[in-house]
Amino acid sequence: VQLQASGGGLVQAGGSLRLSCAASGRTFSNDAMGWFRQAPGKEREFVASIGWSGRSTYYADSVKGRFTISRDNAKNTVYLQMNSLKSEDTAVYYCAARRSGVIDGDQRRYDYWGQGTQVTVSS
Repeated sequence: VQLQASGGGLVQAGGSLRLSCAASGRTFSNDAMGWFRQAPGKEREFVASIGWSGRSTYYADSVKGRFTISRDNAKNTVYLQMNSLKSEDTAVYYCAARRSGVIDGDQRRYDYWGQGTQVTVSS
């Protein structure tokens, strides 16, 4: 079982990035998926979650209106479109899967984790 996050990089403040998380080893179409991030010296925090069907989403207040989570179950892939990036969005971003298909912001309820991708926003 593997979650492979990609799409991170260096971007100027106000710019955009799209992260992808490709799942393999099992079918994740019934799982809720989430994105979390960890900035240097800080604890990992919730960013966004999406239900198994894609109809339900949930965002941290800090990214609401700027980030959009989506999924393509046919490709076993979840995305995080990040717009209007700020320096405080700089972090390693992790994707995670929760066998229960219900969205959740609590990272303790996620069963599988990817390795992370670095996002750096320069001001």
